[in-house]
Amino acid sequence: MQQPKVLTGVDVASTTTSVMKKLPEVTLAFWIMKIAATTLGETAGDLFSQTLKLGYFLTTIALFLIFVVTLVVQLRSSRYNPFFYWTVILSTSMAGTTMSDFMNRDASAKYLSNGATSLGWGPQGLGLGYPAGAAILLSILMVIFSVWRLSGMTFQIRDIVTFRGEALFWSAILVSNTLGTSMGDFLSDSSGLGYAGGALLVTGLLAVLVALMKVPVVPNVLLFWIAFVLTRPLGATAGDFLTKPVAKGGLNLGTPGSSAVLLAVLLGLMAYAHVRERRTRAEQG
Repeated sequence: MQQPKVLTGVDVASTTTSVMKKLPEVTLAFWIMKIAATTLGETAGDLFSQTLKLGYFLTTIALFLIFVVTLVVQLRSSRYNPFFYWTVILSTSMAGTTMSDFMNRDASAKYLSNGATSLGWGPQGLGLGYPAGAAILLSILMVIFSVWRLSGMTFQIRDIVTFRGEALFWSAILVSNTLGTSMGDFLSDSSGLGYAGGALLVTGLLAVLVALMKVPVVPNVLLFWIAFVLTRPLGATAGDFLTKPVAKGGLNLGTPGSSAVLLAVLLGLMAYAHVRERRTRAEQG
């Protein structure tokens, strides 16, 4: 009897590698943590670039350096560690937020409120706009996947155990989170749907992916990566909904308070994942 498919980023027919795994099992808890991390990435990125007025340029450089540091720690780890893994996910989400903003925005009144004419030191932004920025990022993501495919390495994340495989995986994660930010900002700011409407649309698309799990001809790995990209705009719209003014359709909770609450939630989930991982290792001897 054929086993049912799940949105795990692995094919049913794949075999378990004997090498120590570096990436997590993809379960419902994985997706909950992914959404929490991407929502925090949105609010924390906005906290540094907008609330603290560091600007998109300086914040992008700082957060990208943090991403590099967390990635080195993850790559040097000999086995999966929930704190290392989810810290990298969070750093890609924060860096992706400001990278997207720097690409898409500028110093016009459309993006700078309260009569401000500048935001931090350095270039205010490239002003490409959300559609152009998303198209560029999607093209880069397709190049990464093409190189990945030509390398002959697996797309099944539970079987990614080599340095090259992890490097391709994290490159795709960084670009997909940046792309997801552009998509989320477009839905929230330019589509007319608003923050709640954008979040509902993305949730509906994710529900379609869940339904497609029952279609045998649709590759499970493809569904995983589409879902991974879509959970980023869900986090972006949810983050904007929490922090933006009521006049713009948000709850006006502010970036500091929202970021603190989301960080506490994510740390709690990471601790839970760490306990489960240790328990699993103990059971396996």
